[in-house]
Amino acid sequence: MEIANKLNQTRIANESTTKQKVFSIVYAIIVGVILGLAAKIVDSPDFNPIFTNIGDRVGIWIFVAALLSVFSYSPKLAALKIFVFFGSMLTVYYVYTTFVLHFFPEREIIFWSICAAVSPVCAYIMWYARGSGLFSIIVSALPITALLLEGFELRNAYLPVHTHYYLIPWLMGIYLVMIVVLLLTIPKNKKRVLVILPIAIILSFIMIYFNVFARLFPGMKSILQSVI
Repeated sequence: MEIANKLNQTRIANESTTKQKVFSIVYAIIVGVILGLAAKIVDSPDFNPIFTNIGDRVGIWIFVAALLSVFSYSPKLAALKIFVFFGSMLTVYYVYTTFVLHFFPEREIIFWSICAAVSPVCAYIMWYARGSGLFSIIVSALPITALLLEGFELRNAYLPVHTHYYLIPWLMGIYLVMIVVLLLTIPKNKKRVLVILPIAIILSFIMIYFNVFARLFPGMKSILQSVI
């Protein structure tokens, strides 16, 4: 109860009608279907490889999920929206992969299913980023930290050097744009950017220096390599 009161002090849920809630959920499903289909279609030699390299990475989905979460009426609705978003996106993506391309990427499906399963919790917390207080500032820094981490790892994306090595500066530029968009849209008070960005940078340095992900999830790196 005490935690709930503190969260309410951070951000209060907006009143919404059943129609508004249904519209929000349907909207999240439609966005998921469109992006899932788009990600699969551009995963083809006929398209510029930069689209494939963006769609196949975690960063773009963190970016979209963060925006869908913070612009929800309540944390519960944010959690539901993100769950149906990932559910619809992954269903379209892997149904197309399995039945049209006749390919069943088991490890990738398991990885993204785990992401979808934990996404409602992340979305529930992320909703408070557009509130007030220290908690909202820290939460606002989390998706930016994730983008900084993956953007940093892009330097090794095409080693040993091959034909797509030239994409690294372009991909880093896109990640920078996503970070800027989050900084400009998530906090209501734009002055908070001066606090959010340093926190995200510090967290990124700590996680990179101590190799946090590799220590916590020893098998995650090999799975991510197969995904991206």
